[in-house]
Amino acid sequence: MGRAKNLATAMHRRIRNEDRGSAVVEFVFASTVLLIPLVYLILAAGQLQGGSYAVVGAADHAAKVFAAAEDPVQARNDAHAVVRRTMHNFGYRNARTSIRCEMECLSPGSVVTVTVALDVPLPFVSEWVEASAFTVDSSASQRTDRFG
Repeated sequence: MGRAKNLATAMHRRIRNEDRGSAVVEFVFASTVLLIPLVYLILAAGQLQGGSYAVVGAADHAAKVFAAAEDPVQARNDAHAVVRRTMHNFGYRNARTSIRCEMECLSPGSVVTVTVALDVPLPFVSEWVEASAFTVDSSASQRTDRFG
């Protein structure tokens, strides 16, 4: 009986020694498999949020610049320049801008609506391929002064 107990104890020690260190390996492997997609998801959400802020700011400022201009042609050029500058400041490019006037542009009391749309690039992927999973857009309206 004593010999069988010694044999069982020796086998138990050998099995326990063979498993030593495997928890660390399993943890490193599992955390890598789980953390890489999680970090990428956080980066993509940050890109989406940055794109959202960019189009809101661009549309708002472009509508204000358009409504304050003296000439409709110059107003359109200034509004497009504001959108390009805002997108550049946020690190984006290729935003689409549409300008719509209610009544005649820049007539007293008319309303201009500027819409800016952006295809938000995916982190790391869009450097090689033009890929976008999200499109964000924003519209802003501004009334032209009635009394000049």
